[in-house]
Amino acid sequence: MYSRSSKTKKALEECRRLGLAQKILSAKAGREVQPGEIIVVEPDIIFAHDTTAPLAIEAIERLGREIADPTRVIFFIDHVVPPSNVDAATLQKTLRTFAKKHGIKLIADGVCHQIIAERLARPGMVIVGGDSHTCTSGALGAFAAGMGSTDIAIAMSTGKIWLRVPDSYGIRLEGTLPLGVGAKDIALKVCSLVGDAGADYMAVEYTGLAERMLLADKLTLTNLAVEMGAKTGLVGGGSECTKTLELDVSDLNPQVAAPPTPSNAKPVQEVKGVAVDQVVIGTCTNGRIEDLRIAGTILKGRHAEARTVIVPASRAVYLQAISEGLIETFIECGAFVCPPGCGPCLGRHMGALAPGEVCLSTSNRNFIGRMGDPSSKIYLASPATAAATAVEGKITDPRRFM
Repeated sequence: MYSRSSKTKKALEECRRLGLAQKILSAKAGREVQPGEIIVVEPDIIFAHDTTAPLAIEAIERLGREIADPTRVIFFIDHVVPPSNVDAATLQKTLRTFAKKHGIKLIADGVCHQIIAERLARPGMVIVGGDSHTCTSGALGAFAAGMGSTDIAIAMSTGKIWLRVPDSYGIRLEGTLPLGVGAKDIALKVCSLVGDAGADYMAVEYTGLAERMLLADKLTLTNLAVEMGAKTGLVGGGSECTKTLELDVSDLNPQVAAPPTPSNAKPVQEVKGVAVDQVVIGTCTNGRIEDLRIAGTILKGRHAEARTVIVPASRAVYLQAISEGLIETFIECGAFVCPPGCGPCLGRHMGALAPGEVCLSTSNRNFIGRMGDPSSKIYLASPATAAATAVEGKITDPRRFM
């Protein structure tokens, strides 16, 4: 699906002074591009899922177009899987029928962003998807951005997309992470410092400590870039950044984002003791094996006081969790272990919230009504904080369990 030509290599070499997003787009365009410039490029991967693909299919059929290059298009079934009602099942049937007709690959092995990170994304790629958290794949050095279903339809039918080259927002992490503090805590802290739209249509590029982190942690950082308004998020950058931020994480406390936005993050001490009805561990933000291991360390041999829903991000993660005994640990503590997918993140099945209920989740959004009834409340936190909260039935500092 992707190979780097000598032309691409040369373009990358000539653009070392640029921000990483600008480097990738320059290489793809075959010339140096500038922030603010409108360009047309051919993406390496174009994808949509069971919520956004039906709209793209409708647009393609209405326009009477064909798929330009089926080898670059992927459909995912991950948002409501297995289907929870007839409407969801019908939409997924539409995807399967269209994919079979046009030779499009269809994957139902977990969350689209996790699968792309596991199997498909490569440095220098341009990836566009019908989901706002497509930016997750930037952790692997790709320019990955979410688009609306109509734009995805045009990309699938023409093999091309237009982009405005984003300015770069350089975020340099310094110091050493304290015990009990992880990438999710960093991401939430950065969201609180930058704000909901502080990086509007920019490429958030993490450097410093971020470059030495595990891939799972990098994916968590880039996943939340869109929650600052960014077009994409990446790890590693160049020297030209319109905005910069330096953060020493040495004294960082576990963070919890109170409703209704991820930027409303604060140290766990400020919200500890808030009673919760449900805890969710999973999603494209924190459903990887490393996240489940952290949760398992805290939950092992204990009973979950809160209703606890655990959703591995992919089939591969699920199988690894089984082999390591984590699934047994979760079941024994009283948790519900669900099939790989988005699960309760969008409030459509496997853990929707009732009126007035409170949930602490490892997901990326705590907007009003995101996970169920509009009167419910969502707090965001790391897998460690989530597991500790599950045990206590109230928001808890995870460091007491470490």
